[in-house]
Amino acid sequence: MFKGGPVWALGAMSGTSLDGVDAAMVLTDGDRVLDFGPTAYRPYTEAERAVLRAALGRWPGEPGVTEAAEVVENAHAELLSGFSGAELIGFHGQTLAHDPRGRGTHQAGDGALLAGALGVPVVWDFRSTDVRLGGQGAPLVPFYHHALARRIGAEAPLAFLNLGGVGNVTWVDPRIATPETACLAFDTGPANAPVNDLMLARLGLAQDEGGALAAQGVVDQTILSRFLNKPYFYRSPPKSLDRNEFHGVLDATCELSDADAARTLTAFAAASVAEGMRHFPQPVTDILVCGGGRHNQTLMTELAERLAGVSVRPVEAVGLDGDMIEAQAFAYLAVRVARGWPTSAPRTTGVAAAVGGGKISEP
Repeated sequence: MFKGGPVWALGAMSGTSLDGVDAAMVLTDGDRVLDFGPTAYRPYTEAERAVLRAALGRWPGEPGVTEAAEVVENAHAELLSGFSGAELIGFHGQTLAHDPRGRGTHQAGDGALLAGALGVPVVWDFRSTDVRLGGQGAPLVPFYHHALARRIGAEAPLAFLNLGGVGNVTWVDPRIATPETACLAFDTGPANAPVNDLMLARLGLAQDEGGALAAQGVVDQTILSRFLNKPYFYRSPPKSLDRNEFHGVLDATCELSDADAARTLTAFAAASVAEGMRHFPQPVTDILVCGGGRHNQTLMTELAERLAGVSVRPVEAVGLDGDMIEAQAFAYLAVRVARGWPTSAPRTTGVAAAVGGGKISEP
């Protein structure tokens, strides 16, 4: 399949923030990013989000999982049917549970159903092979970050920081041609998930829009210090997190005011990134931020203060679309899977050797 030449691929991503589905087209040969195509976003309704939340932490066959998969499949089919010209689709699905050293990883949604509904080959289940071979199964976007670093003409090591429900970072040396050896990647810690959960539980809101509530509060340094001493931050990468692995930090803020709790959780996200930078093979002077967290000005300010001497910029500063990078990445990875190329490596997920994951379902 697709043995030579560029392919217009369509990627879709539904992240741990549970806000909705991103979709984006990319022209790629699986190595270079040659052009960007249309993008679209389909938010989950409140009812859909409630179904997904109820299934978080659950595995196939457990209550609520079938209903969650139906939500994911229907939302993706609705969104992706609005695109034309895609030769291949990369479908990530919705992560409900991630336990790479235990039960594995679980993304809800059946790519074979989507292939039948859309009439286009679908690459899906990107993470299971990596986990089965000893990897963390995450993060999977680093190879795409490497391609982007080369596309924007970067000449020195830099970092791509994605602030979704969980934060993850890729250290990239664009001077190295192969992503397997050019990248180091890992989850930094919680990002938007604890703040989103706080806002929903206390105020019935999906998020702290722009970090406005956190901006009114002060950081509880005792809580912050306690959680920064957790063993996760001392472990060498690669390493990955489940969305709710640090749920205790949210519980710890229960006696704080709304504003102080939001500020403390926001500071925790930023401080987690600062801790992670200690693991970089070489220092960087440029961090490009993507994901929803870059819209949170309080979080961006916290990052800038904790990463003194480093330029912290949204990826739009270099002409990229920070809302769509993960969707684009799964389009790019789908082409690599179709061509039998690796999608992860020891320095990105901890897998024993470079490996290509993913199933391919024909219409």
